[in-house]
Amino acid sequence: MNSPLIQLLVLAAIAVFLILRLKNVLGTREGFEKPPLPQQPAERKGHAFEVIEGGPDLDITDHFADGTPQARALAEMKRIEKTFNVADFLGGARGAYEMIVMGYERGDLDEIKPFLSEDIYESFVDGVAAREDQGLTVEASFIGIRETTLENVTLDPVTKEAEMTLRFVAEITSAVRDSEGTVVEGSLSTAKKQKDTWVFARIMGSDDPNWFLVSTDG
Repeated sequence: MNSPLIQLLVLAAIAVFLILRLKNVLGTREGFEKPPLPQQPAERKGHAFEVIEGGPDLDITDHFADGTPQARALAEMKRIEKTFNVADFLGGARGAYEMIVMGYERGDLDEIKPFLSEDIYESFVDGVAAREDQGLTVEASFIGIRETTLENVTLDPVTKEAEMTLRFVAEITSAVRDSEGTVVEGSLSTAKKQKDTWVFARIMGSDDPNWFLVSTDG
């Protein structure tokens, strides 16, 4: 067998091999076939984007149903003050609750005064003074907040004053000692559950970022 014939056979074998490989990789199409449909994950992604862009504000609807007076008040608060966020407010309120509770228990009101309305501050002063007159001291430890619930929201359309009503459930240890150091109330070894309903207020859009405690109802 001469050399040109051998080369021709080798080339033909290579061509057959390549055709079979391409068929295995690409597959075959028989008759009329519909074009492939778009991949489903891409469709879900587009749909989710539309819901996020045009749907309800989850920062609000996590607490109140869309369209309720409270939800409308929160939406207006966000319109007035673009940086306002319900989640951030609740985080700050939890920290303020612990600080205020412990400040009152220990009789250290100077640190918490900037966060109290005038009426609440005066009532705290009277409470601490009454303890001191009786020779009583309080020893307390804050264990933690178990629940924080945003119960109500109002916004005055004229003054722009917002009020946020929160329900706290916390655990603390607290013992009251007399002038001789004897525990006359509470316990340092047994935690007690403390429930409080507080109202914080602030003028939305004002330069002062602080919320003030304006009402307490244990």
